[in-house]
Amino acid sequence: MTGDTQRSRFSTERIVAVLRHDLPASLVVFLVAVPLSLAIAVTCGAPLIAGLVAAAVGGLVAGPLGGSAVQVSGPAAGLALVVAELVRTYGWRATCTITLIAGVLQVVLGAFKVARTALAVSPAVVHGMLAGVGVVIALSQLHVVLGGQPEKSAVENLIELPDQIVHNHNHAVAVGLLTIAVLLLWPRLPRLNAVPAPLAALTIAALTAGLLGWDVARADLTKGFSDWATPVLPRGDWHGIAGAVLLVALLAGVESLLCSVAADRLHEGPRADLDRELTGQGVANLVSGALGGLPVAGVIVRTTTNIRAGGRSRWSTILHGVWVLLFAVCFSWIVGMIPLEALAALLVFIGARMVNLGTVRGLHGHGELPIYVLTMGAVVVIGLAEGVLVGLGLAALFALRRLTRVSVQVRLEPDDRWHVVVTGSLTFVGVPRLIDNLRAIPAGAAVDLDLNVDFLDNAAFEALHGWRLEHERTGGSIAIDEIHDEWYTSAASGTRVSTSKTPPRAPERWWLPRAYRRGGPLSTIPVRQQGVWVPSRAEPEQEGAVPDLLAGAVDFQRLTAPLVRPFLTRMARTQETSHLFITCADSRVVPSLITASGPGDLFTVRNIGNLVPRHGASPPDDSVVAAIEYATTVLSVTTVTVCGHSRCGAMAALLSAGEKTGRLPGLGRWLRHGDHTLARYILSDSGGEDEGPLDRLCRVNVAQQLDNLRTYPSVAELERSGRLQLVGLYFDIGAARVHVLDREGFTPVAACPS
Repeated sequence: MTGDTQRSRFSTERIVAVLRHDLPASLVVFLVAVPLSLAIAVTCGAPLIAGLVAAAVGGLVAGPLGGSAVQVSGPAAGLALVVAELVRTYGWRATCTITLIAGVLQVVLGAFKVARTALAVSPAVVHGMLAGVGVVIALSQLHVVLGGQPEKSAVENLIELPDQIVHNHNHAVAVGLLTIAVLLLWPRLPRLNAVPAPLAALTIAALTAGLLGWDVARADLTKGFSDWATPVLPRGDWHGIAGAVLLVALLAGVESLLCSVAADRLHEGPRADLDRELTGQGVANLVSGALGGLPVAGVIVRTTTNIRAGGRSRWSTILHGVWVLLFAVCFSWIVGMIPLEALAALLVFIGARMVNLGTVRGLHGHGELPIYVLTMGAVVVIGLAEGVLVGLGLAALFALRRLTRVSVQVRLEPDDRWHVVVTGSLTFVGVPRLIDNLRAIPAGAAVDLDLNVDFLDNAAFEALHGWRLEHERTGGSIAIDEIHDEWYTSAASGTRVSTSKTPPRAPERWWLPRAYRRGGPLSTIPVRQQGVWVPSRAEPEQEGAVPDLLAGAVDFQRLTAPLVRPFLTRMARTQETSHLFITCADSRVVPSLITASGPGDLFTVRNIGNLVPRHGASPPDDSVVAAIEYATTVLSVTTVTVCGHSRCGAMAALLSAGEKTGRLPGLGRWLRHGDHTLARYILSDSGGEDEGPLDRLCRVNVAQQLDNLRTYPSVAELERSGRLQLVGLYFDIGAARVHVLDREGFTPVAACPS
């Protein structure tokens, strides 16, 4: 009975969760999906009903069968150019067959579990392709907005655009401009945000055109499902047809998988099963093609809307499909009120949004912006398939360049020994650079050569070995230390060297988590158990924090203390730091590690959520106040840094509105100091789509704590006089990346070029 009761309670809780979270989210997604699906059908040259069929199938088929609990599938703007070209070449009914076969191919690929392989495609290529598609769509539909007709290519559309702007000023232009204006202004009206911007824009455009009697073209869905077209076999060169099937399957699959990965960063529910997702998308495309619908893919706009609206399970996606189906069956007459120019304006807006500036900044930080720009340009100027090939080729060249990059540093040490550090992959490409640097070492000198290389080919070995023999012949000495596998030693002894790169041996460094040092010196420290000292590895299940910390202390005394004792002795009487560093108590955030600091550098304050109680706050917290007073008055620090981090548990508790602190009264009282952060978060702009709500709150919290610091009169006075600088940092744990707060927001700290 107890088991039945628990199952009944669990079922009741699930039903309540669906009604509370997923049902409202499904309605919001439905209101976004309908106008987008209609607009994409228009730009593809497909029947309007095809867009609604694909949206319904995306919810009712891909929703339950896919691998992501929150992803919403449907017709995607990223596939619009491909579908439009297929419709022009083979006709609409044959395009449905191509979609069906592409779905079968996706099912086969999912069965062979190749989904992870698709993620090997450079995101710069994918985002560049989507941006190029967005530009092409925007340019073509802009002509419709201006009352004209799109040309055959994006270049021709761009050339003809000035003439369209000068000569067309009819009602169609007014409807289009009105739609775009509403799309731009609607998100800035917080009280009206419950209604999605696309729905509001089309509604306002339709009502305005109807009330003023404007002469505009209308969408025609009066025939409803009678517009259904059964698939027929395409006629033409089978090579082209096979290429079209492959292109639709791969583009839809890659876009869906990347959308799933992005969605995982935006919610805290179960992670996506990518192979299941690819299979589910394949079944959805099979069904959509068979029913006369557009190709289906995971769509980031609808997925993000679903997550932000509170969707937590597949039910939000499934229910949105139900609402789309009911709309198509019962309320399709409403579509006849929508001006086609308004749908075109919606596509212009969508196309422009596909050029994501947040993505551009991220790619620039990783040096992949040229791939993005050239892929986008090639898609616009040459074509979609050709642009993707250009992007893939350029990405391969960039990867090859990185894989063959080598750094050679030569310096003279105080003891008159030359220190050479070679880092990277040492191949024939790097031989000229290596030899040029080694020639700077005078004959007969003593040399310490550190080979931190993960690959050494024969040309590089012969060049290095020849230099070594020549240097030793002139009376010099060379001590070689290989950090990775012994590439040079093996080659010099004549033993076989592996042709593939090998992973480095894990170094015994303090910054490695203990779990990564198991089996090393720390795991052999004796531990006292029941009065007997035994090696800690003998009873791994008994290992705990105390033995680990004691082992770490022994390791410090043995390895590190001799190195740091000289300068610690000099600074033992007083500390002379210039930095107050306020950060979270999270164990993954190590201030000395992420700032490359040592003893005496940072005066550190750590608490849950890196919070700074405002001056005179209630309840008071003398601990943080005392640290601020001591640092600014006694130590006379010149910098105060507040460092937040991604996925902060304190910020998650703030977002939960007390649900996660019900049994932790002390934590609940402490988090009251985050009320201003939460208020600032609510009033702030939502930011880029790639940033989840939790991480956005973590960033907002850093800026708010800096403002909290300024509520202290002494801090404010020091900052005004220029004697104190306040700095905001944000540590992305997953990416191991430090971001600094400036006027434009958080910017990744760039690594110095090698």
